[in-house]
Amino acid sequence: MGETETATGMHPTLDVLIAGAGYVGLAAAVSLKQARPNLAVAIVDAAPKDAWKRDTRASAVAAAACRMLSQLGCWNEILPEAQPITDMVITDSRTADPVRPVYLTFDGEVAPGEPFAHMVANKVMNGTLRRRAAELGIDIIEGVAVQAFETGIASVTIHLADSTSLNARLLVAADGVNSRLRDMAGIKAVRWEYGQSGIVCTVAHERPHNGRAEEHFLPAGPFAILPLKGNRSSIVWTERTEDAERLVNSDELVFETELEHRFGLQLGELRVEDKPRAWPLGLTLARDFVAPRFALAGDAAHGIHPIAGQGLNLGFKDVAALAETLVEADRLGQDIGALDVLQRYQIWRRFDTVQMGVTTDVLNRLFSNDFGPVRAMRDFGLGLVDRMPRLKSYFIRQASGLEGDMPRLLRGEAI
Repeated sequence: MGETETATGMHPTLDVLIAGAGYVGLAAAVSLKQARPNLAVAIVDAAPKDAWKRDTRASAVAAAACRMLSQLGCWNEILPEAQPITDMVITDSRTADPVRPVYLTFDGEVAPGEPFAHMVANKVMNGTLRRRAAELGIDIIEGVAVQAFETGIASVTIHLADSTSLNARLLVAADGVNSRLRDMAGIKAVRWEYGQSGIVCTVAHERPHNGRAEEHFLPAGPFAILPLKGNRSSIVWTERTEDAERLVNSDELVFETELEHRFGLQLGELRVEDKPRAWPLGLTLARDFVAPRFALAGDAAHGIHPIAGQGLNLGFKDVAALAETLVEADRLGQDIGALDVLQRYQIWRRFDTVQMGVTTDVLNRLFSNDFGPVRAMRDFGLGLVDRMPRLKSYFIRQASGLEGDMPRLLRGEAI
């Protein structure tokens, strides 16, 4: 390492620089530094300082991701604020239908005392990962974007917006679905829009949810009710984009009336706790996950429809696979930024990611319509799955992230 430091107080020569301080970027840094303290790891984030504290969203954290967070020394701090999902019901109906028949239910645990998922507030998860990063001595530069980078034979030179330049053996882009770094690296992505937007908000209700999650398939898209701590739930509501924009910009009474129409009265009176926001939904799949001295992780590599609630868990799979690949290479004395090392990560993650992207795309197209024959076919299929315990168990394990070629961290094991 060089002895001089940048204006930020960070050494200008690093082993790994991660762009993006969301849960993927933070978890990647912690995973690497915990396993290999000798590696110089830092994070740079374009968002203003403390912007993460204003994130009111929550995420479904699958059992495998919970095991990973436990191995990283974070889960015990998160758990008191996490809501276990004890069961889930799936319905298929029209918005105006007076009764929503339940076609499929999931309940039980993937192991004794281990639910298949928990709901966790994003700022709780982010804050815990930041504290763990600080314990490990990982620097985080906030409010500064990566302006450009140049790849050399042995390192990549990264130019920040504050005129600072850093050298690293590897640059990891975890800067979201509209990744600027992915474009800078010349990596193309397959993209298409669904003409839908996801409305997200938190609601308080009179009666307890008892850990139950609900997903109502409606003609415009799925309406998910996800349990939070206390008598509160997170709403992920898919609507056609023009309707979503109208709803989030409408009068509070109009919004709450439309929300109640879909939510129902089973949990009593509702109250929206935060300002509803809408995000356009689409499918984004990077054609490559790596380039010389460069790797994509999380939404920068793949953005999928929230219909299966697997966005965060795909990102954590990337983190676990990338960390294991780099740590094993470093132990063998290999160059962690070399393309042949990075391609091991790409091979590990690419098929699973494409498979999940295609699955969520098909599910969205299958369920976000009101065509009679299609409705009859999908309802028959849901009812069939509900009557087959082994198939239901398989789907639960898939949703929990405990199937397939799992990296060690997702098994709850050290790298």
